[in-house]
Amino acid sequence: MQAVLAVMFAMAGVMKSTQPKDNLVEKLPWVADFSPGTVRFIGIVEFAGALGLILPAATDIATVLTPLAAVGLGIAMLLAAAYHARKKEFPPIGLNAVLLILAALVAWGRFGPYSF
Repeated sequence: MQAVLAVMFAMAGVMKSTQPKDNLVEKLPWVADFSPGTVRFIGIVEFAGALGLILPAATDIATVLTPLAAVGLGIAMLLAAAYHARKKEFPPIGLNAVLLILAALVAWGRFGPYSF
């Protein structure tokens, strides 16, 4: 589950941080409401969170960063869901909710019974 979450956020992060805003608007209509810098920042945060889910566990260095990355990504999904709810864009909230639940499960597991 942790790897799936990391792959999803890594792909989304790379897409948002490398593609021009005009290309993203076609796939992600919410991008039109934000500046290119903000969209790029969101992409970098998502990619950094994906790295945080995998690298500490893989290298056995600062493993506390894995659940912290999951918490950070969960907060990002809460903010995304709140934005979509405010704009009355309900279909994207489902994906935000799924990613939030996965991030919460990873955080719970890595802080609790399945910590390193």
